[in-house]
Amino acid sequence: MSKASQPELKKFMDKKLFVHLQGGRKVSGTLRGYDLFLNLVIDDAHEESEPGSRHPIGTVVIRGNSVTTMESLETIR
Repeated sequence: MSKASQPELKKFMDKKLFVHLQGGRKVSGTLRGYDLFLNLVIDDAHEESEPGSRHPIGTVVIRGNSVTTMESLETIR
């Protein structure tokens, strides 16, 4: 059996991300941690319920299987 590899998210640590979730939810904030299953810890998170409407939700843990796409809001080097 092959060993699962760690996701390549190290370059996104401490950067602002925009995360699209299943069900049409959208969350933005700073990536503080992740694990093998792509579970994410997002700090200073905001949820966008509709375009232009954001409300703060603090620090959140997002299950990896609910993430559809991620987008960096900062330059990655």
